[in-house]
Amino acid sequence: MLMMFYWSLPCFLFLMGVFVFVSNRKHLLSMLLSLEYIVLNLFFLLYIYLNLMEYLSFLGMMFLTFSVCEGALGLSIMVSMIRTHGNDYFQSFNVL
Repeated sequence: MLMMFYWSLPCFLFLMGVFVFVSNRKHLLSMLLSLEYIVLNLFFLLYIYLNLMEYLSFLGMMFLTFSVCEGALGLSIMVSMIRTHGNDYFQSFNVL
């Protein structure tokens, strides 16, 4: 029973993060925050998996390193887009 709780809670939190990411598409900052929440839940799932299989946890540290780099890159892109466009609305960005 406890094993099912270990897997169901992070999966539910991951699905809630995906739902927020899909439903809230107005501001770039809110989308970046929901992506970071999804990455945090993936780390939680990875941590549970590595502990249950009794593997070494250096893979989790590498995952955290890449997620921090991803967050810094997202924030730098957001700052450059705000400087060029003046806001962080997705409707004002012309992708093409």
